[in-house]
Amino acid sequence: MKHDDAAKDKPMMVKVATKVAKKEVKGHEGRMHKGFAKGGKTNADMKKYGRGMAKVVNQRSSSGRGR
Repeated sequence: MKHDDAAKDKPMMVKVATKVAKKEVKGHEGRMHKGFAKGGKTNADMKKYGRGMAKVVNQRSSSGRGR
């Protein structure tokens, strides 16, 4: 009896675990890669500041890193 219930519940448990794992990965990626503006450094920024400084200017000040 116990084995039959476990066999029925396994697909549901896998589905729930996959959903939770995907949510965790998506949240992690969002936290890791939110420091830059969407458009990236533009040609105008590179002409104005130079290539390296344009990357720095592109970083959002509200990224929450405390720097």
